[in-house]
Amino acid sequence: MVKPFVPQLVYVEPRALEYAKGRELIKKFEGMGIEIRRTTSHNQIRNLPGENDFQKYRVAKSTLVVGVRKTLKFDTSKPSAEYAIPFATGCMGHCHYCYLQTTMGSKPYIRTYVNTDEIFAAAEEYMKERAPEPTRFEASCTSDIVGVDHLTHTLKDAIEYFGKSEYGKLRFVTKFEHVDHLLDAKHNGRTRFRFSINDDYVIKYFEPGTSKLKDRIKAAVKIAEAGYPLGFIVAPIYLHEGWKDGYEEMFKHLKKALPSHAVRDLTFELIQHRFTKPAKRVIEKNYPMSKLELEESKRKWKWGRYGIGKYVYQNEEQEDMKDTLGGYIDKYFPYARLEYFT
Repeated sequence: MVKPFVPQLVYVEPRALEYAKGRELIKKFEGMGIEIRRTTSHNQIRNLPGENDFQKYRVAKSTLVVGVRKTLKFDTSKPSAEYAIPFATGCMGHCHYCYLQTTMGSKPYIRTYVNTDEIFAAAEEYMKERAPEPTRFEASCTSDIVGVDHLTHTLKDAIEYFGKSEYGKLRFVTKFEHVDHLLDAKHNGRTRFRFSINDDYVIKYFEPGTSKLKDRIKAAVKIAEAGYPLGFIVAPIYLHEGWKDGYEEMFKHLKKALPSHAVRDLTFELIQHRFTKPAKRVIEKNYPMSKLELEESKRKWKWGRYGIGKYVYQNEEQEDMKDTLGGYIDKYFPYARLEYFT
């Protein structure tokens, strides 16, 4: 079991204190005895404790910034949703392969946004544009929001907001088990709660600081019993010795644990491991002992978003992955929906 995240250090932006949620959080952290520092902006954070980049990186991953989301234009979030809804950025986990390694750059601290009413108002405008078509919002594009929500309850607020929505639906994914505070949220079936799962090899060697598979599955059972629509993202699908057996064991464990009513409306998303040249440089710097295979000559190069190329598996390997894991889904969860493989 992984302990719930508690920041070692909290920064607060001045405007955050203009919002009730900002004041509540700072009062909470003061009561917890956490050091609180003021900053004019998260971009001005300097001199984090640590004698070298390695130490400073780890301190940053346990630092929380309480701030205001200034940009209320939402990014698209294909293929999982129409839009990404921004409640937080950064993550307390240490997954070696994570794309946040590069999108967060040299500032891997966690940020939570307190102007949630403004974010909801922006979401409302996006929903109006598409109505009466439903609009799905993905809340975990830039963070694992469940990992911090036991402190902030921003996600819980969002679940209840979309629970009352006519055209909006919420989605997010997590590697953490800390879901108890979300079990009584009035979701009205409008939030799909997804868990990122992987075989034991990948979790053991590449996902430190996150919940074990058995604990994620226990949390998923709780979520199913609370009536949420449930889903699983198998990501990243990573080829290693014995990968077919490892992934089948994962699906067997899942099948055995889930209540029968949950498997009638179950979704799966399959995402193969990929990396970019900038990500490779950052990963090798932050996790120099990692076993993660980043050999460009073994991969296929593919154009990505914003013109940045990425290295994916060869076509035959991709077909093998899709056929193998798709076959396991058909075998163990015949009523489930495979939303995509990418």
